Amino acid sequence: MAETEPHQKKFQKELSAGTVSPVLLAVLGQSSEPLYGYQIAKRLEQTGDPLLGGKQSALYPVLRNLSAAGLAESHVEPSISGPPRRYYRITPLGEQVLAEWAATWRSTRQSVDSVLEGHLQ
Repeated sequence: MAETEPHQKKFQKELSAGTVSPVLLAVLGQSSEPLYGYQIAKRLEQTGDPLLGGKQSALYPVLRNLSAAGLAESHVEPSISGPPRRYYRITPLGEQVLAEWAATWRSTRQSVDSVLEGHLQ
């Protein structure tokens, strides 16, 4: 197993890089109210999703990119218990893009599964 570990870590990193944006958009899309980073990270933890590998700080650049692309919008609110919090909400464009990404994900997953299952038989 030790020989394959570096390859597994590299694969995991590459896979995560391609899936963080749709997963974060999906979390925002499932919420009826805006969420701040810690809330988003907690929701990912509840699903058992190792996507960010426990690195909550890794989601902030992705959230900023989603906002810059018009897929999410954000606003800052003061916090009683610390610094102001930036809240994020999916936009209508974000909903459309998420639907397209989900369809692409399903198609890609199906293709990869088909090839992998053929190899493992």
